[in-house]
Order: sequence, then structure tokens, then C-alpha cells
Amino acid sequence: MADTIYEAFRESLAAAPHNAFVCVPAGTSYATDGFEWTYAQAMQRVVPLVELYRQAGYGPGHRVALLVENRPDYFLHLLALNAVGSSVVPINPDHRHAELLYQMRHSGAVLAVALRHHIDRLTAVATELANQFVVVAADDLPDPLPTPARFAASGSLGRDTEAGVFYTSGTTGRPKGCLVTNDYWLSAGEWFFTLARSGGRFSIEPGRGRLFNPMPVFHVHAGVVALMPMLLSQGCVIRPEHFSAKRWWREVSTSRATIVHYIGAVPQALIAMDRSAGERAHSVRFGFGAGMEPAIHREFEERFGIPHLEVWGMTEVGRWTANDHEPRPIGVRAIGRPVAPLEARVVDEHDREVASGTEGELVVRLSGEDPRRGFFAGYLDDAAATEAGWRGGWWHSGDIVRQDQAGIIYFVDRRKNMIRRSGENIAATEVESVLCRHPAVRQIAILAVPDEKAGEEVFACVVPAPGHTADLRLAQGIVDYCNQQLAYYKAPGWMLFLDRMPLTATEKINKAQIFAAGIDPRTLVGAIDLRAMKKRK
Repeated sequence: MADTIYEAFRESLAAAPHNAFVCVPAGTSYATDGFEWTYAQAMQRVVPLVELYRQAGYGPGHRVALLVENRPDYFLHLLALNAVGSSVVPINPDHRHAELLYQMRHSGAVLAVALRHHIDRLTAVATELANQFVVVAADDLPDPLPTPARFAASGSLGRDTEAGVFYTSGTTGRPKGCLVTNDYWLSAGEWFFTLARSGGRFSIEPGRGRLFNPMPVFHVHAGVVALMPMLLSQGCVIRPEHFSAKRWWREVSTSRATIVHYIGAVPQALIAMDRSAGERAHSVRFGFGAGMEPAIHREFEERFGIPHLEVWGMTEVGRWTANDHEPRPIGVRAIGRPVAPLEARVVDEHDREVASGTEGELVVRLSGEDPRRGFFAGYLDDAAATEAGWRGGWWHSGDIVRQDQAGIIYFVDRRKNMIRRSGENIAATEVESVLCRHPAVRQIAILAVPDEKAGEEVFACVVPAPGHTADLRLAQGIVDYCNQQLAYYKAPGWMLFLDRMPLTATEKINKAQIFAAGIDPRTLVGAIDLRAMKKRK
């Protein structure tokens, strides 16, 4: 049994050398006609890279930053670096100087491999960091590679060897570096098989699976969750350049995808597209992801003919729950039940288990002697935050959920998205789920703002749909709509219309970047005070 990502790839190569390993759909900026590499063809490209890294002295203890966007070269360098025992640090290509400076300094990377058009930005960072790392072009690697400034560590490679550092979004402070081992990567792939054996809709066809994921590889969703089940089952990872609603069905059908994996606003964007014959001309058996709006779940399945399996997971956990057992709750944020050996509880602020139907924090662990097995290995240079997350022997997710008597878990919101108004807890996600259905609302983000009487108040940022005028009348209409479906105190007390809202790389609204730090949105020009409309009926 393989103990590293590279060994697992070699095993799949031996079992099915002519199976497709990676597919790039036609129409990308770097491959107009698209292409596929078999396991054998990929290995032919990996072997020279292994030798380059090994001869230059790279090995355990070295971290190498990869800024190669979503190109399949990312997987080649990942495999080659894993073969010599080095750890990868995937970089977001949208990062600007300050973000790159922080991530490169914090990670301690000794080498950066980047596409040529990113070289100048990384070189400027390297200069500022007194050449802590060297920058080389991925599309024209020097031979030999520059030698790392320090020697590699000694010792054999195994499941506990560090294989990567994934950075969190940093919405509440500096991004944290999640240390992940070979065991993390392999466990994530093996988890897919665990779910497939649990009797739900998840399934995998060894040697025939083709998983389409348009998300960026610097996130675990695409870089691990989509990659590893295919790598372990001799399947194919389909790697579009980025998410495009207009190209989605053409790319899914021509790439012969059997599984689609997405998060964020992807389903909403697809539903908003005009109907076409191509949206049913696919071979997809099921799709899975997190964050589909409950209001469109049934419409999505009926229109596109794809069962959507809502899941829950996070970078630190490396596994996920899934709402995939029939009858599946649809139209609610059901994230399913934990599947053994993953265990889950819902607890209060004192880590006491709450009663069925009561909201609390989701905590998880693995059963057995090592509850952390397969989870992330810890936050880089932040042991205190790591242990705080693991207090009481359970990983604290920061997600507020409730669990029914049948054991099904329902997502409520992130703890940091909870608004505390006059003693009432309000989930921003719940309000957003209602208001996104209003025909005049194109995008909605609910935030907490201070309030002199209530402690906190609900603040709504709204991008109006085309054809609707952003004025007081529309704001009042939106509040009336909310009051018809939710308790009065959950309606927006303030509203601000915006032309656009910033998105994360995974197509979610980036609430942390809507307003500059220190800004009270109530004071901005255009902010509408609607608190008088919040009355108990």
C-alpha cells in the first residue's frame, strides 16, 4: 500500500498505464484544442522533473511554491516534489505583492516555480525577502536547478511526511498555513471509497471515473478532493482553466465527465443561464459540493438531470459529510450524517452536547486511538491555534449546525457570520437564502453592524438585478419580502446597494473585502436605515 502521493501514482500507472490521468478541455488560453495525458505520458514528464529536483538537492524539509495557475503542470511538479520528499505551497495567481510577501515569508519556501508572466512579481518579493527563495520559470526550467540554501533533512519518506501547505482564506486575520502530510492526501482519496461503500449515492468506477472540477488548485477542493480519488482509482482529473458558466456544459460533455465537483456560486450561475440542449447532453452520474442555495436545489436536479449531493468539509479536516442517502432532504441545508470512522457531535459554548434540534457548533474527530489521523498536521508556526481547535479531543469547526433525531446534520452558518441582535442569534446565511430569491436581488451579503440599542443589527449589501432601480422603494420591498418569511428581527435594519461585490477564487462573495478595514458601513453615502420596519407582529 502506498505511503506517499508519488507511490500511489506509480501504483495506478502500473495498473492502468494507458488510462487518462488528466484532461484539459478545448478552448483554454494555453491549449486551444485541449489534450489528455495518460498515466504513462504524465510519468514521462514527471521523471525528468524528479531528477532535476533530486540532483539539485531538494528533499524533506524544503518547501517549494507553485504558481502555475490551474494548468496540469501543477500535478507534474506536485508528483516530482513528493517523490523527493519536498512540500508544495500552492499560490493564488490573483495575490498581489503584500499577499505574496506574507505567504512566501511565512511558508519559508526556498524555491518558487512560476509561469513566466508571474516571474517579475515573485522576483520583487524575493528581493524584499533578501533572496530567501529563488524564482524559476515553469515553462523554461533551468538545468540544473539552483541549489537550495540549506541541506534537505535526512530520513525515509512515509505517510507522516509533510507534503504541502494550504493557506486559509484569512477572512478574520492573517491566513493560516495548514500543514498537510501524505497521510492527509491519501486519506482524502480513500474517504471517497469509504463514502461509496456506505450505501449512498456516492460511487466510484475504478478506471472509468472522470471528475470535472473548475475550482483553483491552490484550494483543497480541487488540489486534493478532486485529485486523489481519481489518482487512487486510475481515473481522470478534468482540469478546465477556470469556471465559466457559458462554457460549462460544452466542457463537461466534450470531456466526458462522469462526476462534477463545485462549490460557491457555480450552481446559481448555471441556473441563471438560458436553457439549451447542451445542458442535458452529458454523462454525469452525480455532482457534489458545498453551499448550493436550498431554493434552487430541486430545480437544479430536475433541469440538468444531475443528483446534487451536498457535502460539508474544511481544509483542516480533509474528509467530509454528505447528504447522499435516500430519501435525501432537499430544499434545506442538509449536510448528511458522519460516516464511520468519522464521528461528529453538536456542542454548546462549554463543549456540552446539545439536544436534538438545538443549534450548536459542529465538532468532529476520527474514532479509535488517534482522533487526528488524516486531519491536517497543524497550523504552521501556530501551535496555540492548533491546540485550541482540538480542545477536548475534538476538532472545532466553527460552523453552527443542528442535528435531527435521525442523525442528519443541517448547516446553519459559520460562527463568525452569526449576528447577535437583542439576545437573538441570526444566521446571515439564512437571511441570504431568503433574499436571494427576491426577483430584484442579483447578489446579497448579510453582515453585522453595531447598534446602540440592539447590540448588533442586520446590514444587507445588495447588487440589484438588471432592470431594477436601487432606491428606497426597492429597499422597503426587500424588507417586506423578508418579513413575510422570517421573524421580524432577522430582516435587514440597514441596506446599501452596490454595483458589484468582490468574489473569492471559489466564486463566493468575499465579505471581508466589501468594505475597507475600520469602515462603518452605516456611515456610507447611500446606506438606508430600515430599522423602523422591524416590528413584532
